[in-house]
Amino acid sequence: MHDEDMPDDDLANQASKYDDQERDVLYLLTDPERYQPVWSVEDIGREVETDEPIVPVRGLLRAGLIHRTADGFVFASRAGARVVQIVGQVI
Repeated sequence: MHDEDMPDDDLANQASKYDDQERDVLYLLTDPERYQPVWSVEDIGREVETDEPIVPVRGLLRAGLIHRTADGFVFASRAGARVVQIVGQVI
């Protein structure tokens, strides 16, 4: 039922899933082979295979790791690119 609380394990799994999606999106936007690409949110969804690509995009926007253009495209901020430089693209 909708009134029931989710078990802690389910919440942890969901949080881990969103963390993984955010990481995948940031890695996609900082791929050294693509030279700081600009992506549409819909294309990101297809690439990382998620039905709700706006969820990881919103998280990264709030953290300042990506920027959004006026027409809805997203790209990595300097901070986002630097984070990936520091930790590397570890999968």
